[in-house]
Amino acid sequence: MSKTITLDGKIIPFEDGQTIMDAAMAAGVYIPHLCHQPEFTPHGSCKLCTVKVNGRNCSACTFPAMDGQDVLSETEELINDRKKITQMLFVEGNHLCPGCEKTGNCQLQAVAYHLNMLDNHFPLFYPNREVDASHADVMIDQSRCILCTLCVRASQQKDGKDVFAVSGRGINKHLIVNAQSGLLKDTDLEATDHAAHICPTGAILIKRTGYRVPIGERIYDHKEIDQVSLETEHVKHGE
Repeated sequence: MSKTITLDGKIIPFEDGQTIMDAAMAAGVYIPHLCHQPEFTPHGSCKLCTVKVNGRNCSACTFPAMDGQDVLSETEELINDRKKITQMLFVEGNHLCPGCEKTGNCQLQAVAYHLNMLDNHFPLFYPNREVDASHADVMIDQSRCILCTLCVRASQQKDGKDVFAVSGRGINKHLIVNAQSGLLKDTDLEATDHAAHICPTGAILIKRTGYRVPIGERIYDHKEIDQVSLETEHVKHGE
């Protein structure tokens, strides 16, 4: 007999070793997320995927699925919390979508649409953060970084390098590169590296490629993020 969890009243099977997120996505159920990519070790930093498991709040991407769990995801409380988290991510950086090269391909923007986020709610920080354009082919705009650590994990686990890291705590927490100079040009990052393409926002960009795909023809211009995420999951499993 297969093991199952109940997610918003739906019985979902799972395999040993799967997280709640793994089981949900495999069953075609989308749980909003930003820092999660199934090919990398889960991190649980964005908290968008918070669900209630037997009455306790847990990150779906890190919490293991266990037989008989009663999981709630689409409650009014959790949806409102996700919207607030997304609003805070917007105001803590300079996410000016109409002028960003990543618009239409940005997961943060797409999640905001999915959650029906109609305003920022909180006052904008307008942080003065550095842009590192020293690399010949890749640039970093720190004001758009949401500290998801996807570039850190991709560099270590996919590229076999150690280009990125996160330093500091609280409001001073920020992305750094592992070079004595602190500049991207002095790392072994290449434009073909997975870490250079995995950023869910416009924080890491490949130079000389902006707007090659016209606005209106980009990933999330025609598909909701839940559809894209579930399609990606099925491709991963060869379905």
